[in-house]
Amino acid sequence: MKNSGNYVFIMAGGVGSRFWPKSRNSFPKQFIDILGMGQSLLQLTFKRFLKLCPAENIYVVTNSIYKELVQTQLPEMKSENILCEPSRNNTAPCIAYATFKLATMNPDANMVVAPSDHFILYEDVFIQSVKKGLEEAAQNPYLVTLGITPTRPDTGYGYIRYDKNVGTGIHKVLQFTEKPNVEKAEEFLASKEYVWNGGIFIWNVKTAIAAFKKYAPEMYSLFHNGNGYYNTTQEQAFIDSEYPKSPNISIDYAIMEKADNVYTIPADFGWSDLGTWASLYEVAEKKENANVSSNTNLYLEDSANNIIHLPSQKLCVIKGLKDYIVVDEDDVLLIYPKKDEQEIKKVTEILKSNNQNHYL
Repeated sequence: MKNSGNYVFIMAGGVGSRFWPKSRNSFPKQFIDILGMGQSLLQLTFKRFLKLCPAENIYVVTNSIYKELVQTQLPEMKSENILCEPSRNNTAPCIAYATFKLATMNPDANMVVAPSDHFILYEDVFIQSVKKGLEEAAQNPYLVTLGITPTRPDTGYGYIRYDKNVGTGIHKVLQFTEKPNVEKAEEFLASKEYVWNGGIFIWNVKTAIAAFKKYAPEMYSLFHNGNGYYNTTQEQAFIDSEYPKSPNISIDYAIMEKADNVYTIPADFGWSDLGTWASLYEVAEKKENANVSSNTNLYLEDSANNIIHLPSQKLCVIKGLKDYIVVDEDDVLLIYPKKDEQEIKKVTEILKSNNQNHYL
């Protein structure tokens, strides 16, 4: 299978509300060097996929307001490889746009769809898993998702139950379960029949379009109507006009949970979706008393298991704090229990309803 038939679409349009207040509407987390590695998460993702296919086969799908940010961070990417969404309608319309555009360009293409803000420790293992998925998708009408071997009963992830008895490296998906309670998550972990849904999808464009036609006909019709516009000077005008009419729905709900041809490749490549402060804490280097911070001006006493993000020039003195998130970012100070981190998104929703968008 030649690389010329493989394409990657990196989704980079989200705002990372659970990473607030570091992640803001004007500069969300995918553009931040959140790991302290000298590169943003988007830059790390792009570099990772260069191991799979040439740069001209890598696209970024983002919100229109972030186009200049993408161009600044990825100067080697052609402008026409940046797909601009006029509205945030979740992952299904984003992926439909990418799929229909690619189908008019290369009707036999295989594609990988991946988020821009994931951390992957073992990149070679990851690329091997993706290549396996591409090989399967090229030969079979499969919708492939990479399944992440779970390491803890996390309630912030979706879970995939798969048939362990059938398949050599790739297994038929039996059931999706979105963000279970802790009791269910513990049960799933103990059964060893589940993997986390990492949101990384692999398929042939013909298979994907058939799935949209069968399971999301409204979305199929909308994007099918653009077939005369994709890869022309009128593409953006069509997308600006029609894209906001698409339903606001994830690819999991629109396609993956309905389809009967979904397969998973279970893998362990040191993955984290970096969706929350606690997920960053898990992968970050721990210092004294298991605290995580990039700030050196810290005086901590009787404090442990905290993640602390502060301006580099700020002195911070903390006593008696355990298992907390502390973030001092411009006009917002956040001090929140790690165990309640899923509620941070609700805080941003309250701010929005109170017309305090300048804090978001």
